[in-house]
Amino acid sequence: MPYFSIVIPVYNKEKFVAKTIESALSQTFTDYEIIIVNDGSTDQSEAKISTFKDNRIQYYSKKNEGVAITRNFGIEKATADYICFLDADDFWHPNFLETMHRFTSELPEQKVFAAAIEIETKNKCIPALYSISSKSKFEIVNFFDASQKECVLWTSSACIHRNVFENIGAFDTKIKHGEDTELWIRIGLQFPIVFIRKILACYVYDEKSVSRNSNYFFESYTFEKYALEEKQNLKLKKYMDLNRFSAVIKCNLNGDWKTSQEIYAEIDLKNLRWKKRLLLQLPSIMLKPLISLQRLIGNSVFR
Repeated sequence: MPYFSIVIPVYNKEKFVAKTIESALSQTFTDYEIIIVNDGSTDQSEAKISTFKDNRIQYYSKKNEGVAITRNFGIEKATADYICFLDADDFWHPNFLETMHRFTSELPEQKVFAAAIEIETKNKCIPALYSISSKSKFEIVNFFDASQKECVLWTSSACIHRNVFENIGAFDTKIKHGEDTELWIRIGLQFPIVFIRKILACYVYDEKSVSRNSNYFFESYTFEKYALEEKQNLKLKKYMDLNRFSAVIKCNLNGDWKTSQEIYAEIDLKNLRWKKRLLLQLPSIMLKPLISLQRLIGNSVFR
């Protein structure tokens, strides 16, 4: 049985998937399996994948059902105790698994691990900004406290023990937008996160990615799912309000004033810094150039 199972979901990533797979095969720690799940790609992704010949690779192709079902398919096929996800437009640094192996071995009582990331844009590569102290090489953190800026958990930088999925379930297949973040919430409610300060993964800013879509924000189902619990959990409430902020901004950009007002009404403004409160008051004609600027430099006004 391998030490790690690497799940790579693929949907129309012909421009990126080869580099993604190469980064997995170039790991200095080699006891792993790679589970590639093609979610009904219609481009040349399959042709790119077929060029790799390695007995650690398992390849599956299925009809298009969305990334949540696709990742869950990979989890079901995984045989290792530790499962890592690597999105098909991202890549790891060569020592990602070696570092995860060291920390999972040294901290066997912990179940969720994450590394810092960098963000690759058209113009430059920048480190993500976290609301975590940099006093040591790693910190064991509360998910909600640690995710006030960049989310401390990110799909391509997380390493999760299979017991976590057995305990809280896998990705919620009812969710089409933000299914990964919703899983992080469930994890954060029950497990601490071992955050490794070293940058070990790169998020590639793909303009065509669904997460870059201005319609990409928590669906009403996700907000409703935690409506009762966030009334009792102030840290969860603050985190949900940060996501409400993001949703309001995107609704305003799209001219969806009705949804914007409904979501805004649920925000406790004390949970937002003054800059965010100011952004909520700006008309879309002023928001659009700010959004274009943050995309150019790789920063986010949504956090």
